[in-house]
Amino acid sequence: QVQLVESGGGLVQPGGSLRLSCAASGSMFSINAMGWYRQAPGKERELVARIRTGGIKDFADSVKGRVTISRDNAKNTVYLQMNSLKPEDTAVYYCNAEVVPGWLQEPKNYWGQGTQVTVSS
Repeated sequence: QVQLVESGGGLVQPGGSLRLSCAASGSMFSINAMGWYRQAPGKERELVARIRTGGIKDFADSVKGRVTISRDNAKNTVYLQMNSLKPEDTAVYYCNAEVVPGWLQEPKNYWGQGTQVTVSS
């Protein structure tokens, strides 16, 4: 089993910055991808940013230029730096990891418990 522990959410004014962290622990052979999704009230969960094998990064169009994502492989931790935050960034942010549990096993998806990000004056 894999656990994802998130930290760093909170209340920030428009134009401000936040840094989210997510650490993975448990039984893992490898991690194919780690990243962040978000879900605003009444909306579907959507990708914010993720890092895939080989360091390939994907970003939602709505956050490009405002968000950076990085990963510390030694700590199995992914970081999301969000700048120039807007009220429409308000959502619950969920960490996601696609983990290969063992040699030649199928990858599994794991989710964190979610952390609230509120952008408001």
